[in-house]
Amino acid sequence: MQRSKNDLWVGLFVLIGAAAILFLALQAANLLNLNFQSTYQVEARFDNVGGLKPKAAVRSGGVVVGRVESIRFDDKTFQARVVMALETRYAFPKDSSLKILTAGLLGEQYIGIEAGSDAANLAPGDKITATQSAVVLENLISQFLYSKAAEPAKDK
Repeated sequence: MQRSKNDLWVGLFVLIGAAAILFLALQAANLLNLNFQSTYQVEARFDNVGGLKPKAAVRSGGVVVGRVESIRFDDKTFQARVVMALETRYAFPKDSSLKILTAGLLGEQYIGIEAGSDAANLAPGDKITATQSAVVLENLISQFLYSKAAEPAKDK
């Protein structure tokens, strides 16, 4: 009787530990978002989203104020359409601008909001037009190499 009771407690402890490890793994991979704040959706269009993914953070001043909900390609404008869910406790002016930024040199990409100065705030369903696409490292390297190759050779 005593042995089966100990086995039950050990099994329960192992299950709780496995659930905790699973929870931490999902949080670290940004696959689990436990946010119970109400949100509103806004949309933006970018020429290039780089490696931006759904559920990526939307930040302002380093604080997460929302998440990317979906990324779709618009075959009419040939741009990426990004839908974001911003928390209702954060109000941004209608003329705010968006940039796709990278956390660190090779880190994950996120959207940064730079607040504007308009008196009216963003409302659900609004479209943000002032956007700056992601900086693609390969494009920067190729531009640098091309500019170096185009320079005339300097004689010594």
